[in-house]
Parts: sequence; structure tokens; C-alpha cells
Amino acid sequence: YSPYFNNMYALTLYLPKISSCMSCAQIERRMELVRVVSHNTHKKMVSCLQGHIGAEAEKRHKKLPLTALSQAMTEGGSQLGEDSLIGKMMEVCGDAENRLASELMQHELQIEKDVLDPLSQLAEVEIPNILKQRKQLAKLVLDYDSARARWLQATKSIISGTNTQALTAKADLLKEEVDEAMNKVELCKDQLAADMYSFFSKEGDYAHYFVTLLEAQADYHRKSLTVLETVLPTIQAQQDSWTEKPAFGTGLDEHLKRSGREIALPIEACVMMLLETGMKEEGLFRIAAGASKLKKLKAALDCSTSQLEEFYSDPHAVAGALKSYLRELPEPLMTFQLYDEWIQASRQDPDKRLQALWVVCDKLPKNNKNNLRYLVKFLAKLAQESEQNKMTPSNISIVLGPNLLWAKTEGSLAEMAAATSVHVVAIVEPIIQHADWFFPEGRSWVSSIAAYFHHTSTRCFWWIPENPKDLFIQFLFFKVIKDGWCAFIASWKKTV
Repeated sequence: YSPYFNNMYALTLYLPKISSCMSCAQIERRMELVRVVSHNTHKKMVSCLQGHIGAEAEKRHKKLPLTALSQAMTEGGSQLGEDSLIGKMMEVCGDAENRLASELMQHELQIEKDVLDPLSQLAEVEIPNILKQRKQLAKLVLDYDSARARWLQATKSIISGTNTQALTAKADLLKEEVDEAMNKVELCKDQLAADMYSFFSKEGDYAHYFVTLLEAQADYHRKSLTVLETVLPTIQAQQDSWTEKPAFGTGLDEHLKRSGREIALPIEACVMMLLETGMKEEGLFRIAAGASKLKKLKAALDCSTSQLEEFYSDPHAVAGALKSYLRELPEPLMTFQLYDEWIQASRQDPDKRLQALWVVCDKLPKNNKNNLRYLVKFLAKLAQESEQNKMTPSNISIVLGPNLLWAKTEGSLAEMAAATSVHVVAIVEPIIQHADWFFPEGRSWVSSIAAYFHHTSTRCFWWIPENPKDLFIQFLFFKVIKDGWCAFIASWKKTV
């Protein structure tokens, strides 16, 4: 063989010069690397798809996990019904998930058409075809090398041979084979050059596939966000309009507005139960209740259940629940805003203190004042039984006062209570002692609790009249007659 055409060196001479700074071997390695990278990227992108690649749009939509989730939510919402907030939420969410599934299906179809198919074409067709031509050129160069070697050998035979005419004819035929092989090499080389030029000229187009990918993803997420932003106000409105929400830890105004009540449910319910069974209980509000019983009662009050009969026999649990409610309010019943004024009023001279406290009390917001009045009236009545329950206005103020007023400062509730307990006692005690002076208005303790709780047994409630001069005790008997409503059965009145 001629050294000029020996092995792959001949091929490198025949390969087109794409770039003065890039050798043929570098070109080949780069194309192979692009092929491998494109193949791997295509494979990983396919694994990210949730639908079946190549399937029709409708069939693809049905197979999406989001579609299955949508169907499950819709069915669950139908089973729970409109009376359940969870049911309402699941129906709205089910519709939203179905719309998200549609957006996802359209997104994946676009990705498949504009990104996956071109990447597959590049990795599996275009680059392999160029690399095949590279191998074909190598084969043609070898064929040319072989033909030329035979032709050179025939030429040498003419010089040393005797049958010159025959050898010359044979050499001419071999020369034609060499020329034909050379033409094939040139044609293949030109085609390879054209393909390589085309590949490198289209590298910007190939790179744009990834721009298309990100643009499609951005468009998909924008459309998905639009779906969610459309649904969120609806579902939030349902959430806000749902009245059956926990009372503990919820702001007083929010709870009253949501429940349509004047007195917070935990306050009124606990007062009603204590009026019936706890007024003579020694150490009420001072003796701690069992943790499990207290937790159960708080949960029962949070969900507005009517099953409260078992707690009538445990007034300490009821008192503990009332203290917990007051303590867990985001803002104390006597408010952060008036804290400094309460403290200043408590420091007044004894002959001016009551008036100063009354002035601050009169500044309370309506809801806070109504609930404080209701609670203080009850505490004043509780103090009337202090000979038996040992809960004087002073004792009540010590154990309950820190749950009515604390400073808006950092630190634990215990730290805040300790810092203000002395002042709070000086505030709450005179208010309890002079409850009728601070709150001359009467308060019916049977106003709404009888209808709110669906007692299954006859209950007896106390009522305080508007005019203390006409004080009497009236027993009101209620009994559930239909759908949880309490009907008036009978009354008995005795003037005191």
C-alpha cells in the first residue's frame, strides 16, 4: 500500500475541513457526544411525562394521575354531600385537579411534538446517518487504495513483461477502476462535508429545543397558576363561611361573627353547666381538672357537640375549659389596647379606683364588654356561695384574673401573668365585688344556649331578671322535640 493512503491517515486527508481549529477526530467525538447527550436527555424527559407517550389526547388524559385524583375527589365530595365542608372542598378541588390535568396533557403533547420528537430525530437519525457516512467514506478510501495498488502493480508488469499489449489493456481497466473508486470517494466526501456543514449550521436550531422546553414549561405553569387562582377565592369563601370552626384559639370577634352569637360559646356553655352543678364546688377554678377530661371537653366545645351530659358531673373540668378558652384567646378579653389604662386605674387611690376602673371598662369594644359582663355576673354569683366553695372575689381574681388581662410582651404566658398578677387582682376583684354597679344591665343566661345545645334530657336553667328589685328565681324546663330544637315545657316562679 502507498503510505499516502495507509489506514485512517488517508481518511483524514479526505475528510472536509469544517473548522481550522477542529480536527476530524474532534468533529467525530463532538457529534458522538451530542448524540449520546441528546439520547440521554430524551430518555430522562420521557420518564418525566405522566401520560403515555404517543397515545391519543383523550386516552392520555384518562391515564393521568391527576385525572384519577380528580375522580376520587369528586366521588368523595358526592358521598360526603353538601352538608360537609370537606365534601364541598373535595368537589371544588376535584374540578380544579381535572382542569390541571387538561393543562398537563396539552403541555406534554406540546413537549412531545416540539422537543422530544426533534431530539429523538437528532440522536437516532441525523447524527447516526452522518456517522454512517463517515464509516462509508473509510470503506471507499480502502477500496480506492486497493484499486490503486492493483493498478500500480499492473503498471510495473508492463515494464518488465513480454506481452505488453495485454498488460497495457489490463492496466487501462485497472485505471478506470481507480478513477471510479476516486469518484466515489469524492462524492461521499462531498456528501459528508455537506452533512457536517448542515449539522454545525443547525446547532443553534438544536439548542433552541431547550429554549422551547423552558418556554413550554413556563406557559404550562402560568396556565396552571391561573386555574388555581380562579379556584382559590371560591374555596376560601367556603372556608370562611363555614361556621363550625374551633372556638379555642380563635379571636373573639371572629368567633362571634362566624357563629352569629353574642356570647362566646365556650363561655356560655361552661357558665350554664357550672350554674347547674358547680356553684357549691369547693376550689372551683383553683383545683386542676384531669388532663384527659379537660382535653375531651375542649374538643367537644370546639365542634359544638350536644353530648355534654358527662361533664355536668365534673365542674372542675368545666371550669378548666373556661380558663383555657380565656387563656388561649389571641387577645385577652380585657384587651391589649387598654392594658396600660387598666394598670393606671388600679393604682388610683381607693376612693377613686372604682370610678377609674369603670371609665376603662366603658371603653371596651362591644363584644369584649358583653362577654366580660356575662362572665363577671356569673363570677359575682359564684362568690355569693363562697362559704361553701371557698371562692371569694379575691380568690377568683387570683386564679382567673391573669387569664383576663396580660401585657402584649414577649415571653411565656406564665411569665406575663406573673409580671401583672398583682395589678390584675387589683383590677378584677373590685369589678366582681361591684358587678351590678359596673354592669347594671341584666343578662339572661338561657338566651341561646338551650337552642344551641341539643340536650337529650330535660335541663333546668337559671335566669337573672332585668330589674334586680324584682329578683326572682325561675326554673325553665326544656326538652328536645324535633331536630334538636328545645321546646318550653313548663315554668315555676318564686319571688325571693
